[in-house]
Amino acid sequence: MKLIERYGFIVLGCLISSCGINLFYVPSNLLTGGVTGISMVVLFLWGLPLGVQTFVYNIPLLIAAYYFLGKKYLADVIVGTVIFSVCLDLTQYLSALHVVGDVMLSSVFGGVLCGIGYGIVFRNNGSTGGFDIIGAIVKKYYSFDMGAVIFSFNCMIVVVAGFLFDVTQALFTLIGMFVSANITDKVIAGINHRKAVLIISDKAAEIADGIIYEVGRGVTFLHGQGAYTQKERNVVFVVVKTTQIAKIKTIVDIIDESAFMIIISANEVMGRGFTLPGLEIEKLRQGRKPVIPED
Repeated sequence: MKLIERYGFIVLGCLISSCGINLFYVPSNLLTGGVTGISMVVLFLWGLPLGVQTFVYNIPLLIAAYYFLGKKYLADVIVGTVIFSVCLDLTQYLSALHVVGDVMLSSVFGGVLCGIGYGIVFRNNGSTGGFDIIGAIVKKYYSFDMGAVIFSFNCMIVVVAGFLFDVTQALFTLIGMFVSANITDKVIAGINHRKAVLIISDKAAEIADGIIYEVGRGVTFLHGQGAYTQKERNVVFVVVKTTQIAKIKTIVDIIDESAFMIIISANEVMGRGFTLPGLEIEKLRQGRKPVIPED
């Protein structure tokens, strides 16, 4: 079931990216990165099918992946490459819609859709082939940063766009690549953002009690010791939603105004214990005086 779910997400990611390319990039003569960008150059010049080109150009890279990276890496790349190539041609009709007439909007929203799609694929350990293979090979044998290698090849595509069309189109292409890369990173890291809070206080137990009671989040005590004072104390550690930070601050301020609090962004939270069951919270609340006065 997990394998079916994983490949289902890969198909979804490829479909979203393909829609972004055909709906926004192609009508505005913008390019995307990687092998698909090269395919788009040929599409604009001679009208050859985008998906077929992408698959054909990936064949030498797939052979290289087999020899240099092994069968295990190759299997997922082949699946992703085939699905992505098919999706590109299935959504080709979208390029005739011309939903956006502004090139800037096309570069931004095309980048957003491509970024979401690629992020979903990469988040599920998939790949659409292309320059990812070259980057993986170079990283394995020469210890270069994979992102830097891929970025270098994409810069070449931007230069080609400048020569074939004009500098303005090349710059819009660069904007689209930038947006796509950032959205991809956000999706891979996780869109379910949380905040990790560290609280150092002599009243750690009371603060932890208040958080459990008022916010309904599990709290962990970390052992801490002051380097200067050598004083030992518990450090309160809790992960909460962004919207709950204000309540945490209020609780800490009421219990201990001199408490030292650190708030850190947490891209993804997994595992049990993030939220206390409702029944346990109700048990804790019985006969308790609220830390935050009720209106």
